[in-house]
Amino acid sequence: MDRSPTLDRRALLRTGGSLAASFALAPLFPAWAQSGTPGAGASIIGGTTRLEIAPGHSSVGGRSLHHAVTVNGTIPGPLIRLKERQTARIAVSNRLAEQTSIHWHGVLVPFQMDGVPGLSFPGIDPLETFTYEFPLIQSGTYWYHSHSGMQEAVGLYGPLIIDPAGPDPIVADREHVLMLADWSPMHPHEQLRRLKVQAGYFNRQRQDIAGLLARHDQPLKERLEWAKMRMDPTDISDVTGFTYSFLINGQDTQANWTGLFKPGERVRLRIINASAMTNFNFRIPGLALTIVAADGNLVQPVETDELQIAIAETYDIIVTPTQDKAFGVIAEALDRSGQVRGTLAPRMGMAGEVPPLRKRPLLTMRDMGMDMSGMDMGQNGEIDLSKPASNSMAGHSMNMRDKSVAPQVRYGPQVATISPSPADRLADKPTGLEGVEHRVLTYADLRSLAPNPDPRKPSRQVDVHLTANMERYMWSIDGETISGGAAPIPFRENERVRVNLINDTMMPHPIHLHGHFFELVSGEPGHRVRKHTVNVLPGGKVAFDLTADAPGDWAFHCHMLMHMHAGMMRVVTVRRDGENA
Repeated sequence: MDRSPTLDRRALLRTGGSLAASFALAPLFPAWAQSGTPGAGASIIGGTTRLEIAPGHSSVGGRSLHHAVTVNGTIPGPLIRLKERQTARIAVSNRLAEQTSIHWHGVLVPFQMDGVPGLSFPGIDPLETFTYEFPLIQSGTYWYHSHSGMQEAVGLYGPLIIDPAGPDPIVADREHVLMLADWSPMHPHEQLRRLKVQAGYFNRQRQDIAGLLARHDQPLKERLEWAKMRMDPTDISDVTGFTYSFLINGQDTQANWTGLFKPGERVRLRIINASAMTNFNFRIPGLALTIVAADGNLVQPVETDELQIAIAETYDIIVTPTQDKAFGVIAEALDRSGQVRGTLAPRMGMAGEVPPLRKRPLLTMRDMGMDMSGMDMGQNGEIDLSKPASNSMAGHSMNMRDKSVAPQVRYGPQVATISPSPADRLADKPTGLEGVEHRVLTYADLRSLAPNPDPRKPSRQVDVHLTANMERYMWSIDGETISGGAAPIPFRENERVRVNLINDTMMPHPIHLHGHFFELVSGEPGHRVRKHTVNVLPGGKVAFDLTADAPGDWAFHCHMLMHMHAGMMRVVTVRRDGENA
């Protein structure tokens, strides 16, 4: 590994004043993120891409963030655009006073290049440069972000596009990258501290007497039942619009990021959710959305009107505006505590309509895992995949003394509940969109364009429980955390395994597996959608089939940044036969 210092400390002190001045004068947004940008940048073929991570400052809506982290002086960072079948060489220099890193989210790399400090490499110390080098064996829409501390939440993220080696199968006249994010002047460590003190600190949309009298909220009987269980059906998002501003390409509604089009053009939107804690409902009122790729992988085109994009997911969408008018690009927070409006327009200076925020959603018994259809986790195979790896949960209560329900879970104060009957929710409309009249994308709508690369049936299956004590803001996987000494989840190289993610909490969790793609178990085998991140709905379950084809140690975690930092992260090991885990 190339780890060479780029500046000595005396040189840094001598140039400190000029560096500070250059950061102060640096453009607020990189070229790709500015309004009116005609395209998404030129491809880089050969040579070395250089990134400098440094302290900075950012402002949104008159509020300032003094502890920001910039990449090449901007937030978001520069667009990195590469070419399939080339070799990427990216030199990352650290000018922070703390360690940093970059993870190439969704990109299949040797594990030593994956960018997770303490797991796949040592991290990048202050005044050092680390050069990432890896072959590009895929194409599509991806992104990069820090995996150190909470730097991702204060600016260290940017888009990464890998163009196909041959002609692009997605035909478009122009394209725009739309990077969604949340932003707060409050440091994320302070946000986490407040959540530890009071888990619902940022929730300012609780049910009240006025809502009960107006019949906007749950009936009194249901509210009393929830109160008995010490649970809150409005507990949708941990960090909300009470402190967050929501952004498209670093800009809020007032700044009005604008992407241009000519009427009749096919416009490709590469949408990336780079938020720390916010799942978004995305729509462009007046335009149908044709989904053509998910997490960088091509899918059979499917038309919809709205989709929920979870943290760390990417979608490529085609829209074809035929009218000479402005269209609002709307990203609404899951709990509807705020939104951001950008614009697609034929000319600069136009602004799409800002719709009113919709009524905030309420959780239901289904979100508590109380679906009595049992644990039907898939198709027939070499093993009986119609049953979970552990005993069936159907009919079980949330009595934590009954540990036969999920025997692999480490029980204790960190695990408050086990879902009694979690449902397969891949075909469910996502939280808050269950009752809308227009079309809403579900995972079950997605089918891979290419045949799945591994047609084998799984030889075994593994249950993985997403666990928490939400009241204490404690998060874990199978009741265990890395900091608590959790053992890795072991796989053998090239084995085919069905993994059952079971959400024992009342919040959605976008679960990301580094170094691999997996196939969601929905529909007939053969063209199941391949993803690297999947949003597991509250009280629900998701099954995916994994070919463990990348030896190494890989992070496996919830991509809600504070859930990960509070414990919802494990290590997956892939070892050759005969090697120890």
